[in-house]
Amino acid sequence: MPGMSLGRTEQIVINAADPARVARFWAVVLGGAVVDRPDGWSYIEGTTGAEWRPRLSFQPDPAAKTERNRLHLDIRVDDIAAATAEAVAVGATAIGALETDAQGSFQVLHDPEGNEFCLVMPAS
Repeated sequence: MPGMSLGRTEQIVINAADPARVARFWAVVLGGAVVDRPDGWSYIEGTTGAEWRPRLSFQPDPAAKTERNRLHLDIRVDDIAAATAEAVAVGATAIGALETDAQGSFQVLHDPEGNEFCLVMPAS
């Protein structure tokens, strides 16, 4: 049935060789406080303003990342150049040049463990 759902996204889980380190990187990018669990997991707690968002969690996985992500996060920002510089300063790597199409502009980056994400600005 249209409009019906089975539930809502509770958390997004990312495998990481060093969950605490990657969680701290993403806490800078998205805001929130890092919680480290005794079992090796880390997650980002908190929301931005009154907006609910799923928890971003990082589970221990010693296997090295070898392929392109099948899923990535698009992070909406007000200034892609400034946000890219800030992300790089805390451990991201910019991949390629800024891209612009009919939908807007985006910059592809990798987090400290090589997971792809994009900083995006929709077209006006």
